Amino acid sequence: MKLLIINGPNINFLGIREPEQYGTETYESLCKKLRERAAAAGDELCIFQSNSEGALIDRIQEAYRDKTEGIIINPGAYTHYSYAIRDALASVPVPKIEVHISNVHKREEFRNVSVTAPVCDGQIIGLGTKGYFYAMEALKEKQGGAKS
Repeated sequence: MKLLIINGPNINFLGIREPEQYGTETYESLCKKLRERAAAAGDELCIFQSNSEGALIDRIQEAYRDKTEGIIINPGAYTHYSYAIRDALASVPVPKIEVHISNVHKREEFRNVSVTAPVCDGQIIGLGTKGYFYAMEALKEKQGGAKS
């Protein structure tokens, strides 16, 4: 399966930014583990991160052209107000899962609203970086593949 993981603003600062919320694992370590999991399952994985809304939209649109079969997205703070990212996700007809490392419902009130979740097939919240791995498994199951 061809999977795309998209990470929005500040996700590249895992292990640095608010470790009490996001843990101490670094972004580089997370990406390495995700690539290893995908390779072990025989999947193709692309990981993309940007702090720029336009770059995230461009990569979502590219997923349509490059035949991506499933998207995992952590839009970061764009989750709560980026209708442009929401519309880009809606335009790509593949399964999509939104992931959040922290439990957004136990944080500031503005984090309780996701404008992107309604165009995703599911949402994983508050399970730390393991949420990415659960999302990979869920996408494989949705496509009829074996659990990775």
